[in-house]
Amino acid sequence: MTSSTPLAPHTGLSAVQAAKLAAVGLVADRKERRELERPVPAAGRKLSLKVERPIFILGAPRSGTTFLGSCVGALPEVSYHFEPRLTKAVARCVYEGSWTPQRAARYFRGYYGALLAASGHGGLRFAEKDPENCFIVPFLTEVFPDAVFLHVYRDGRDVAVSHAEQPWLNAASTGTGKSGRGGTPWGAAPRFWVEPERREEFSRVSDLARSAWMWRRFTGSALAQLAELPAERVRHLRYEDIVTRPAEAAEVVADFLEVGDPAGRQALHARFGQARPGSVGRWRARLDETDLTDVRAQAEPLLTELGYPG
Repeated sequence: MTSSTPLAPHTGLSAVQAAKLAAVGLVADRKERRELERPVPAAGRKLSLKVERPIFILGAPRSGTTFLGSCVGALPEVSYHFEPRLTKAVARCVYEGSWTPQRAARYFRGYYGALLAASGHGGLRFAEKDPENCFIVPFLTEVFPDAVFLHVYRDGRDVAVSHAEQPWLNAASTGTGKSGRGGTPWGAAPRFWVEPERREEFSRVSDLARSAWMWRRFTGSALAQLAELPAERVRHLRYEDIVTRPAEAAEVVADFLEVGDPAGRQALHARFGQARPGSVGRWRARLDETDLTDVRAQAEPLLTELGYPG
């Protein structure tokens, strides 16, 4: 799915572009939520659209964030939203400093409230997953002091294989005019999260190397920034553990989110039970020695730190 308002690299976000992303995003959010749609009884609806105790699901793309988000979204007390377009773009502005924190905060609070209103979920606990949030945790904790964070990480070699199968960072997508949910054009051009001194290098490496680079930057940033928060506000989940021991993962998440309702725990277990363990270790069959060298050049230190054997 692509956005109709592509943004040039490092130019910020105009008011017109923000308005378009907001409008398109509200319509798309409604369609994307149909799978998880749960009508809220009239007695349970509230006029308040204040975002309280939000749940942020973090992780590198293709690390299991979508699956984990769908699990959290199964909770009756949660209003879950998949990569809201507007705040995805604003997150980049926060990281680059092209918007003031005060302006960005107004957009985050306002758009989350609009998503609750459009869903008829006033009073429910807001949750969203967006990989870009891996880079702005301090901002999110400032805007939402009662927020909690679920971070899922996965073997970077499997992530590189899975991500390179998508068009987002691949050289063949450069110049196609297609762009992601937050307006960033597809292709090999360096993203906002690429180290400034390595921007030219980013475009020259292989598609697999760019995907491994992405994994390292997103995962490393999330780990570093979340380490600054009190332990009770953060849970790290290993993707391989989720898919091989889903019942255990469901209990960890239920306890972390303080789910007291038995129906909520049951819903979590049912959703986690849909995990696919066959997605683990795909890299062994898909990467030849040249590919593996490319991936290791970008990811090996962090792979070792996270305990992924060779």
